[in-house]
Amino acid sequence: MAQQFARIEQQHKSFIEAQKIFFVASAAPTGRVNVSPKGMASFAVLGDNDVAYLDCTGSGSETRAHLIACEDRRLTLMFCAFDGDPVILRLYGRGQSHLRGGAEYAALISHFEEMPGARQIIRLAVDLVQTSCGMAVPLFDYRAERQNLVRHWTRQGVENLRKYWLKKNMNSLDGLPTQFEPEAMLPREAAE
Repeated sequence: MAQQFARIEQQHKSFIEAQKIFFVASAAPTGRVNVSPKGMASFAVLGDNDVAYLDCTGSGSETRAHLIACEDRRLTLMFCAFDGDPVILRLYGRGQSHLRGGAEYAALISHFEEMPGARQIIRLAVDLVQTSCGMAVPLFDYRAERQNLVRHWTRQGVENLRKYWLKKNMNSLDGLPTQFEPEAMLPREAAE
């Protein structure tokens, strides 16, 4: 049975910290709804109604484009138990994207282990926490984090990362702008 909470309680925080994967759902007023899996210990609970995750470079940047396009910046994060007691936990709220190279990113990065390819921190002002049973979620055994993405961006280097952002991360699938600023996100001196 679903229960709703006005803030992240200690039992929610403990559950979140035990999960190895979470999912991000976003949408613009029109177009496709995006759902993305996230991992690599990239999540932090900052307060009772404040969370953030470190977002690494991928083949698109739907969440940022949707936050820019959607006036209310709605965003949902979901965690579910793949072992132990069956639980699904959703965090609903308003999101913000803080690009690498900006002051907000710099203020938040201490909550994470920055990795090659990191491009932004998504912060969520949580206005509703909902838990439900999750009895239909299958049981899975966690083996390890995949290091493929970190290895890839380490090999590629800063200049190729900048080029990739320009080629693949400037617009969403529906053509919405991400307003990425590759020159500001990775200053030239970072390449030396």
